[in-house]
Amino acid sequence: MRDRTGLVVEIVEDEREFAALAPAWGRLHRRCAAATPFQSHAWTHSWWRSYGRRGRLRLVLVRDGAELRALAPLTRVRGPVPALVPLGGAISDYADVLLDDEYAGPAAAALAEGLAAAARTAVIDFREVRPGAAVEQVYDLWRGPRRCLEDSLCLELPAAPMDELIGRLPSGKAQRVRAKLRKLDALGVERTVVPPEGVEAALHRLLELHRLQWRGRKVTAEHLTDRFAAHLVRAVGPMVREGDAVVTEFRLDGSVAAVDLTLLSRGLAGGYLYGAHPRLRERKADVAVMLLDACSRHTGPEAGRTVLSLLRGDEPYKHHWRPDPVANRRLLLARRHTAPLIGAVLADVAARRRGKELLRRRRERGGDSG
Repeated sequence: MRDRTGLVVEIVEDEREFAALAPAWGRLHRRCAAATPFQSHAWTHSWWRSYGRRGRLRLVLVRDGAELRALAPLTRVRGPVPALVPLGGAISDYADVLLDDEYAGPAAAALAEGLAAAARTAVIDFREVRPGAAVEQVYDLWRGPRRCLEDSLCLELPAAPMDELIGRLPSGKAQRVRAKLRKLDALGVERTVVPPEGVEAALHRLLELHRLQWRGRKVTAEHLTDRFAAHLVRAVGPMVREGDAVVTEFRLDGSVAAVDLTLLSRGLAGGYLYGAHPRLRERKADVAVMLLDACSRHTGPEAGRTVLSLLRGDEPYKHHWRPDPVANRRLLLARRHTAPLIGAVLADVAARRRGKELLRRRRERGGDSG
């Protein structure tokens, strides 16, 4: 399908062609300022290999000769509401499309047409859209029914050195953080950025330590599965080589006591996953301070990143740093004949909210009765 600007829209369903798109995909990823690491070819292709279902791949591409000007990496899901959803699933904090900044207007218009062709009898459901995402341009151009909802909350700090982050805190808290940094120095904790050839082994150590640190406590179960481990190891090596990720090891008494994975893009750095041996806490080392100090070193003017993201989740420990709350959004797009599917999604969202509210009230009543 060719539009009047000469751009060609194509829908790819072949897994081998997905793999072959890596070079052009990577160039487009670097030309899209809004892109996050979760839209890189390494991340999405690895996710597909671990989580994709045969026959459901839908890559909507906008080509300009040999170059990609836009793409939407999607998969079709069944269920009560048939939908096209972004690759990456629940283990990805942000979903988006990719648009070449220089061709954003015509590329977004062509991508919207391609998405309408791909949707057919499905609703397009973009979860976890960060404010300023490229897909917002497609949403604005959409000709059919559409809805925007709030999604998960993310917490963000300005991209600044650790001293400046500490300076945002009340004086008492700031003094305690500085004392914790001095404690890390006194313990002799050594920080090392892992080179590309050492990433695979370091990630296996990260997952081992992650499992150890959460033993006996509530944990994201998916992070302990073999398919997640395979995805992470497969994706992060290429991402490190391309500058989309950095793996850091922390040594105590000569052995690795913690490993951190921070994901990087043009605009942000975000701590994605870490593993820490319980002996760090036994030695009174503050792991959260240690990790934030390491992550902050990949932000700032020289890196060009303006945001240090704490990613999804409203955990109390994150609020110690006085972050700004930023709500992701959920964008729903349908064709006119599939407009009722948006209503079905909205009804499901409302039902889930009512269920959560009822559960919260029951817990409160249970606490009162105790």
